[in-house]
Formats: sequence, structure tokens, C-alpha cells
Amino acid sequence: MPEDTTDNTFSSLVTEAVTDADLAHVAANGLWAADGTVDPDAVRIGQTLAAAMEPGGSTDLLTHELAELVGQVRGIALPHLTAIEADDGIRLSAFTLRQLAPGPHPLVVLPAGWSPFGWAPFMYAYLTLAMKGYHVIAYTPRGLGLPGLPSTSQGFVDVAGPNDWADGSAVIDYAVDHFGPTAIGFLGESYGSGISQLVAAHDDRVQAVVALSTWGDLATALYDNGVRHVAAVNALLKLTGGSPEDKFDDRNRAILEDFLAGRNMDAVVAWGRLRAPRSYVAQTEEHGTPTFYSNTWHEGLFAANQVVETFDVLRVPKRLNMWIGDHAAPEGAGLIAPPAKPGDVNIPLQEAYAWLDHHLKGERNGVEDWPAIVNQVMFTYRTVPVRDPETGQPTGVHEIVQPALRESRAEWGDVTTGTELLALTPGGGGGADGGLVPAGVAGPVGWERSFVAGVDTVATAMDRIMETGKKEWAGSPKVYDTRKVDRTHALVWVSEPLSGAPAGGGAAARRIRGIPRLRLTVRSTAPSASLFAYLFDVAEDETARIITHEPLNADGLTPGRERRVDWRLQAAAYDLPDGHRLMLVIDSKDPLYADVSVVWTGTVVSSAEDAPALLELPLG
Repeated sequence: MPEDTTDNTFSSLVTEAVTDADLAHVAANGLWAADGTVDPDAVRIGQTLAAAMEPGGSTDLLTHELAELVGQVRGIALPHLTAIEADDGIRLSAFTLRQLAPGPHPLVVLPAGWSPFGWAPFMYAYLTLAMKGYHVIAYTPRGLGLPGLPSTSQGFVDVAGPNDWADGSAVIDYAVDHFGPTAIGFLGESYGSGISQLVAAHDDRVQAVVALSTWGDLATALYDNGVRHVAAVNALLKLTGGSPEDKFDDRNRAILEDFLAGRNMDAVVAWGRLRAPRSYVAQTEEHGTPTFYSNTWHEGLFAANQVVETFDVLRVPKRLNMWIGDHAAPEGAGLIAPPAKPGDVNIPLQEAYAWLDHHLKGERNGVEDWPAIVNQVMFTYRTVPVRDPETGQPTGVHEIVQPALRESRAEWGDVTTGTELLALTPGGGGGADGGLVPAGVAGPVGWERSFVAGVDTVATAMDRIMETGKKEWAGSPKVYDTRKVDRTHALVWVSEPLSGAPAGGGAAARRIRGIPRLRLTVRSTAPSASLFAYLFDVAEDETARIITHEPLNADGLTPGRERRVDWRLQAAAYDLPDGHRLMLVIDSKDPLYADVSVVWTGTVVSSAEDAPALLELPLG
């Protein structure tokens, strides 16, 4: 087992001056650097704040606003760096803030996200919660961290397994003994959000949960439709703070190796199900734990459908916010630092804190009247181009000047109010694109189209996990040139320019709301084939924005024999502008996923007499 490398002081933290420019950088970039690692500025701000909170610590390195916040928190709460002992003797690094005034005071526990820096980057959030009157315990889940950092915990990473559930209960035991809280809530980001849900399912002392950028079913988040989400797992492995040999015990390391190799997937799925909050819905309902979910439409780590479906089956007080962007983009900046512009508010976090205030402090703050579902509609914000201050030329980046539309629904079943069936047509000769037409006028079935498999095209889900979605959140979604989709290695179907939504009304040509479905017939010259489906919004100039996507791997094919395949794309809330067209692209590779395509083999997509090729578009 790795040795304990924590110390009991903040002396090993990186502390440097925090400037207004740093806060502006975090406001624009949030938690993630461009390469998918934790942004060094985010880490430095958190560590500098932590050092300032140490008894005798200086606020000289902080901006005026942050120094003032530290002074205020020092006046109402006692900070402490400690190690909480788990049932098996593992010591968990924890930072606590105990309210000094007589109670009652509720407690918020924050298991850290999957990061080598443990609890340190979100120090601003802990200070914010202390100012709201909460005791605070932030701790690093076992095994995460870097040698020498005080925010590193002992042990092996259990990937939100039973050890992590027990650790959460040990933290509660510590809190009861040291703080005597009147109520206990858990707030987690990413990894911490999954742990929060799982602890609550197994410990009825948890009275509210906030799960940000979370998962509901870890098995389908990482493996669905026969497709392994390898880029997500590889990104996570880079963020543990060490090698797999150092960070995981033999059993969990074997599971991760099997996943990456694509073997023993039944065991991998069982491992994921054990770590899925959906597996413990009955316990959560028995406890009646109010649960707040927040996630993103183009989530690169924990895809939207498994979150939506877990949320949908919960029968407790609940809330689901779906946002534009990718993992941690909506709330990440607000956990790290105040907004760069005076008066700005991080709404995703504002609503999360309101949830805790209502369920832990009993505040009648409007939460009692909240609808269960609020969906932000993709790219309905209004933006202006950002220009280079010296040349005046557009930089390719846009700034949001009017926020995107948000829509409330009483439950997920109300999001989709109707469907439109679009038939896929064969297209013209010479590889011309097929059409997407109303199913009633589909024309002949029995057609087939082929492409050469095993070569990627410009049709991809995103350029980089987190990075592409971060730009979406900030107002600059990726623009695709649909003319560059290589029709040798992809098949394309496109509608006529659309106008007038057949359901839901409004100015949009189509109000896409919910989970699209796709039905095709496939055969291959190889024993396996991958089908990556992308749905695009195409403007008049042939540029496009992605609406949604989803891959499917078809194994065990008999060369030359057809197989019908049906699958669901990821959920979306998207307004197709009047005059734009829908485009469906099918190819065989994407950098996010492990495919089973055989290079330079032929994949044939067809529309069978008894199963016409169809795209079912959810409308609302």
C-alpha cells in the first residue's frame, strides 16, 4: 500500500500572487487546461487561498476581494487541516471549517473530484459555504493525490466502490463527533458527485445531495452499444497523480486493463453497475434523499442519457439541470473563484446552493416550487465576435451577450411531446448524398449504400474532451465544414431546408427535445463494423454545428449477411433555425471511442423492406 505522504501544514502548497487577470482566466477557462489536465491557475488559486486560511497565514498574495473573503471567514469559522481515519485505517486528507457561533449549523461534505490535487482547487467554494453558515468538510477520496501534498489521501483508488461509501460514512462519524451538525448534505463535482450519491444511498444520515457533472450508471457511461469510451478512461487515468500500479489495487487495475483491452466486458459491466447510483435507487427512495443533478448535453465523460434515465426513475424530491457544454464547464469556474465581472453570478452553483439551503436549513427560497427539469437549449444564446484589440480583426471567439434559453418541465416525460419520422433515401449516383424526408413520402425501400470502413472523417463528436464543450459553454461552438466530410469513408443524408415546427410551435424550424432514435440495416465484408452516427444543423453556407451523436459496434457479423440495428443518440435540446437543414452522417471511427472497424473493408447500409431506414426525431 502506498505510504502516507501528507503533512499537517500547508507548507508544500504552491502559493503565488493571485491577480484579477488570473480570475478572468479562470472565469473564461474554468477547471480544465487545453490538454485535459487541471488548469494550473485553478490549482494555484485554491492552494493560495488554503495557505491564507492557515493560522497566521497572509492574505498579501490575494486580490482585495479574496482577501476580504478570507478575513470574513476567519471571523466566523475555524479552519483545520486533518486526516480522518477510515474503518480500515486509511487516512483521508481533509480540510474543515467549523462555525464559531452557537448553532444550529448544518454541514456540507464535499468529496473531492478525480484530481491529483484533491480538495485544494475548490477552496473558494468551501469559503462560500462557510459564509452561508455551514460547517464544511472537504476531503480527498482514498488514493488520489501527489506525493508531498497535504491534500493527498492514503490507500488505493476504489473508483467510487464500497471503500469510498464506507469512507463517506467515516467522514460523517467524524463530523458528528466534532461538529454536532443539525443536518448533513453532500455536494460533489464529477467523481465527488458519484461518491456523494452512493454514500447517501448507503447512509441515511445524508439529508440532501448535490451531484454536479455526475453519473447515474457508470457501466453505460463508459460502455454502451458495445462501444468502449476509451478517451474518457484515458483522460481519467492521467488525473490520479500516479501510475496505475501505484494508484489501484490488483483487482481494480485488472478491471481497468480489461476495459482498455476490450476483454472480459461482462465483468467490467458488473464492476460499473456496483458503482452506479442507479443500482441503489430503492435505498435512495427509502431514505427520501433530495437529489440535485447537473450535467451537460455534450458531456465527454458521463454521457447525458444515463444521467437522464437514472434521474427519471428516482422518486424523491429532485432537480435536473442540463446545460450547454461538457464536463464541469457550467459550474467549474464558480467552484474555484468569484466571477471576473462584478455582479456576475454562476447560476449553476447558485441553484445548487439554494437546494442545500432549502433542504438543510429549511429556507423557503423558491426551491419548494421548482420544476424537476430545466433544460438549457443549445446555442440559443446571442453572441458577438471578440476582436483583436490591436488589429480589430475577429479572433474566431465569441462572447455571450444574452444567455441561452432555459425551459422548465415537470418531468422528463414532458420534454418530448411528439416525434417526426424521417426516412433515409438512397441518394443519387456517383456517391451523392441521400435525403432525409418525411417517412410517408420515403420512396422505394430496398436500397443500399456503402462506404470504406476504418478511416476517420471530419465528422467527430468533439476535438477534445472538455475543451470543445468549454468553448460551447462560452459561446463558441465548433463549426464543421460539411463539404469536407469524405464520402468515401462516410455516408451522408440531408434534408431540404426546413421551416415550421410540426410540434411545439415557436420560431424554430424544429424544436428537437429528447432522445433521437435511428434504425438501419447493416452488413460488412468483415465480421465486425462500427457505425458512428452524428446529427448536424447545417446552415445555408454548408457549415454546421453538432446536435448530438452516438456510436454502435456490431460484432459477430456474418460477412454478406444483413443485420438490423437500432440505437438511440444522446439526448438533446436544440432549436433548428428556420431555413436550416438536418444532416445525418454515418462513419466508422471517432477519437473518443474504441471501434471494431476493419480498415479498408466495406460497410453497407441499407433500408430493408420489413425495416425501412428511419430517423426518429423527438420534438417538444
